[in-house]
Amino acid sequence: MLSNIGIPGLIIILIIALIVFGPKKLPEMGRAVGDTLKEFKKSTRELTSDDDSEKDKNDRS
Repeated sequence: MLSNIGIPGLIIILIIALIVFGPKKLPEMGRAVGDTLKEFKKSTRELTSDDDSEKDKNDRS
């Protein structure tokens, strides 16, 4: 579904978001989304590293 948007669609979405939220609120929202993605990636890495360490412990036993 999202693969069909393209560049013109992204521009339209950005313009609509700018109109709805305003130029002052948009950077704050972008920062919040970036922080959320960073935390999600961090927790995903921690989960996968925990799984790998458990597999190593089981292989050694």
